[in-house]
Amino acid sequence: MSGPTSFPKHRISVLLCEGIHPVGVERFRQEGFAVEVVDRALEPDELAERLRGVHVLGIRSKTRVTAEALADAPRLLTVGAFCIGTNQIDLAAARRRGVCVFNAPHANTRSVAELVIALVVMSLRGLYPRIAAAHAGRWMKSARGSREVRGRSLGIVGYGHIGQQVSILAEALGMRVLFHDVVDRLALGNARPCADLEELLAASDVVSLHVPGGEATHHLIGAAELARMRPGAILINTSRGTVVDLEALAAALDSGRLGGAALDVFPAEPASNDQPFDVLLRGRENVLLTPHIGGSTEEAQVGIGREVSARLVRLVNNGSTMGAVNFPEVAVGPMREHHRILHTHRNVPGVLQQVNALFADRGINVASQVLATREDVGYLVMDTDRSATREMVERLRALPETLRVRPLF
Repeated sequence: MSGPTSFPKHRISVLLCEGIHPVGVERFRQEGFAVEVVDRALEPDELAERLRGVHVLGIRSKTRVTAEALADAPRLLTVGAFCIGTNQIDLAAARRRGVCVFNAPHANTRSVAELVIALVVMSLRGLYPRIAAAHAGRWMKSARGSREVRGRSLGIVGYGHIGQQVSILAEALGMRVLFHDVVDRLALGNARPCADLEELLAASDVVSLHVPGGEATHHLIGAAELARMRPGAILINTSRGTVVDLEALAAALDSGRLGGAALDVFPAEPASNDQPFDVLLRGRENVLLTPHIGGSTEEAQVGIGREVSARLVRLVNNGSTMGAVNFPEVAVGPMREHHRILHTHRNVPGVLQQVNALFADRGINVASQVLATREDVGYLVMDTDRSATREMVERLRALPETLRVRPLF
């Protein structure tokens, strides 16, 4: 389960923010790491202050890990995003500092897909005002504006793991499924690909968004796209809050162009449950607003907690980077009768030759080497005989191309 680390395990500091599931917290404690738990997101200044002595950082979607925060974290080895997205982390800056970032890209897929289907049903049936009326003591029994899901067209924008799960569930309910993705995807069931976004928007009764955040998808759905949607159509966004232009969406709803919307994500979200929430679309009967709970099921959080914590522990214990989103991926097993040295360096020619020359000059046998590169960084895992000492580690650190060296003795 465990083996040598850079130094005693009780000195490996783990900081977990934003209510990481207890199964993940317990995984680190079982390893003997020093664990600190914070149940909220950290603001940049506080994060930078806390990171100075931290080796492992666990966050969810609210804590932003910037280049500035990373610059103040000389001991940081790895960051775990206990969620799907990683756009809250400066991945390139982390890579250049030898900090490996992991996430759980598929653990909450089913949970998000089920919420989407629930929002589709609630929107088409007009359930929100009827539920609110019943709680207020009013009887609002009427078929007006209430439609079956069966026979409606669902357009899925982004046909990755979540989009595909939504596709399967929607088709089981009798919906006709269309999809569009910038990558060629194999259609599941009877789903039909659309040539472009415009075709999908014009042909769908409900449009569900499943795309990543970032500049490429910023306001992917704006006034022009909303105008192309069918009159009375419904827009659902459970992807990223920046994907939809909310002012344009409000205008389309107020004009009667759209029949409704359901949003689980927003451009600005409270950092904790204690902070107020305000958004342009509040107060509309044909708008469903949920507080970014697409992946917030017990099953999803348990899966995320297990998956991400396991990857972080493997990185600390043996240097494995499989599943990293920003770093060269190297799969290594536990050490046997060797010392292991983890060498992160600039991805330029000749580094391996220099490293091997250092060991050859000292007569140290290298039992195995695994090297992988990605963009501007190379990652070398070396198992050597036990004559390798910390003097060799310092010689590796002195190489001009070295970014980080970590011995596992």
